[in-house]
Amino acid sequence: MAVFTLWRKIRQVGRTAEPRPPHPGGLSCPKAAALRGSVQVRHVDAGSCNGCEIEIGSAFGPVYDGERYGARLVASPRHADVLLVTGPVTRNMAVPLLRTFEAVSEPRIVVAVGDCAVNAGEFAGGYGVRGAVADVVPVDVDLPGCPPEPAAIVAALRGFTGR
Repeated sequence: MAVFTLWRKIRQVGRTAEPRPPHPGGLSCPKAAALRGSVQVRHVDAGSCNGCEIEIGSAFGPVYDGERYGARLVASPRHADVLLVTGPVTRNMAVPLLRTFEAVSEPRIVVAVGDCAVNAGEFAGGYGVRGAVADVVPVDVDLPGCPPEPAAIVAALRGFTGR
């Protein structure tokens, strides 16, 4: 009986999700043309404060829903097309970041998420900090912000999927 009440309510209310925002425009980097359809995303925390991770989680949550545009988080770099790297690269994360980068097949795209990943932010010059992500691996797209909004993260990923 409760099921019929729920169905009736759904029929009365209709669609509750917001329509998707307009496409952000052209491709974000030249390598993005080689990726077609959906992209598999591997996130690497190179030493961040976890502010960017919260926003990445929101970007793939039910409100922003990055998966509806064809971007999917994967657990292995061998399955990934895109690396989302957050935080300044600490000395103990430089080698693991490089190994993760090498494990991603070509054409691979690296996105530096947040001010710390772009230019080491507040941590620049610190003893335990190696530097920005570009100091360790080549970066294709910089996504500034402290932290960047989930909508900006989704917009950057939409530039790769074409949706």
